[in-house]
Order: sequence, then structure tokens, then C-alpha cells
Amino acid sequence: MDTVGRLVVIVLFEGVDLLDVTGPPEVFSLARREADDADGYEVVLAAESMDPVTTGAGVRVLPDLTFREAAGRSVDTLVVPGSVEVDSERRVHALVDPVVVERVKELAGRSRRVASVCVGAHLLAAAGLLDGRRATTHWSTAPQLAAAHPEIEVDADPIFIREGDVWTGAGISACLDLSLALVADDLGEAVALRVARQLVMYLKRPSGQSQFSVPLEQISATRRIEDLRHHILRNLGRRLTVVDLAAYAHVSDRHLTRIFRTELNTTPYAYIESVRVEKARNELESSDATLERIASVCGFGTVDTLVRAFRRRLDATPTEYRRRFRTSRTG
Repeated sequence: MDTVGRLVVIVLFEGVDLLDVTGPPEVFSLARREADDADGYEVVLAAESMDPVTTGAGVRVLPDLTFREAAGRSVDTLVVPGSVEVDSERRVHALVDPVVVERVKELAGRSRRVASVCVGAHLLAAAGLLDGRRATTHWSTAPQLAAAHPEIEVDADPIFIREGDVWTGAGISACLDLSLALVADDLGEAVALRVARQLVMYLKRPSGQSQFSVPLEQISATRRIEDLRHHILRNLGRRLTVVDLAAYAHVSDRHLTRIFRTELNTTPYAYIESVRVEKARNELESSDATLERIASVCGFGTVDTLVRAFRRRLDATPTEYRRRFRTSRTG
């Protein structure tokens, strides 16, 4: 057995997402420096053999040790990245290698805590580590995770979720948010803040903060729902009710609600609000428009309604969001 205080093992396999593998070590390395703790973290990459592994980006990475060797050590944190394939229609599918799943299951039994990065949640799920838990993953594969594992409460919205000693992270860049949260849990908020500053990151996007832009990226299968989506976008500043949308689609109110639930896994009201928040988000990032103007253009009516929607969906006020994510200034 080794005596390292915090051994972090990152699972490595063919086709793995490169940033999933390289992002967390940067955070842990900076944490070690910022905490002045020479024994704070030791990060290693573990693979089936010592042969180079080709990542999904085509970059080859060398393992530090094999899975068998890692299983002989006392692991503090097991980090499980993911891998995807994209079909001819640009739909993303998480890949689950049974061999990797078995290795993850074995190593998890040797680890104090386990954390998945992005679609790595699919590997944790296949290993049975998410049964009965709430978990997140990249929004594009969340429906796949929910369909394959109904025993898991899949929440595609948060940046990361902690359930006891199991952590799941969302989109690829959220590996940094997740790693910062792990550092904060170990060494405190002050150290994590110093690390975030070195990374020129905002500390910290709350675990409940939404994966932005999700609603507009959802894919529907029918022309009727696409027509409705475009109708909503064209009339976002107007009053939009279920009755209005049902009349436009020539269906009953109940049937309209059923269509939205089946096609987009949401309600008409929730979808309209999500699109309005998305438009408001873009306005806040790229313009100097007042909150009153944004509330009006996006169909919220009042600033209070805009603020409530932002708090509900992004865990931030519009003013806080603009301060954090402003991309340009005019004048």
C-alpha cells in the first residue's frame, strides 16, 4: 500500500475525450501549489496496458500505470471520463466499453470517492454505481442515460451533482468546475478560489447552475413540433399560452401538452420560459440593453418575472449573469 494522502486515478481508454483527461490534472496540480502542500495530490493515468492510448481528439496519451497496478493502491479519488460517437445526423451517443466498466467497478471499490466527467456517467451507471442516485451528464446524452438506466434520477440541468461519495459532472468544460468543487471539499473554498483565479475561471458556478443553451439544442422528430418551436421564437415577445399554441397547431390543449412531453420531455410553459431565458441570456452577454428592455423583448413583461426565471433556471440574477458572462461592450 502507498501512503499518498490524495491519490487521484484517471481512467484512460481508447477514444476517451481528451479534455476529460487533461482538465482535472491541471486543477489538482494548481491546488497542490496554491495550498503549499507537496503531498496534497498525486494524479496518475491508468489504462489496461502501458501502451499509448489514442483519445477522441486523435492525441496519444501515455498511461502511468495499469488498472491492475492501480487496484493495488489506496485510491482517494477515481475520475472516470467518457467517450462518444456522432452519427450521420450529428446526434451524440455515449460509448460504454464493458471492459472499462469492469475496471471502473473494481477501482471504485478501492476509492474513497468516485467522480465522472461528462459522459463518463454512462460508465458509472453501467457499473451500478449510480443506482438509486440523482446524477447528471452532458445534456446531449442525458436522454440516453435515462432510457438505459431508469433506476437513476437523471437531471440534465446542473453543472455537477454530488450524491454522497459519488459525483457526476456535466459538459466537457464542466470537468474544471467539478474538479474545483472536489478541491473545495478537500482543502476549502479559499484554496479553490486561488486555483480558479489561476485558471481565469469564475468560482464557482454553483452545482445547480444550468448547462446553458440546452433548450434550443433539443431535437424533435416531427414537423408539427418544429413549426411550433419556430412559431414560439418568432412571437417570443408576445403573450403565449397553451391555448394559443394549441389553436396554432390545430390540436386540443391536452394533446399539445402530450406532444411537448413526448417530443421535448417538458411542458409548453417550461419550454417557452426556457427559450425566453435563452434569448435574455444572449442579450445580457452581447448588449447594453436595460433589464426592462430585455424583459419586454423576451416576453417576460416585467423585470421581476425575468429575475424569477433566471433564479429558477440559472441560480443567478440577470445582473449577476451579465457581470460573469458579458462577452462584449459597446460605446
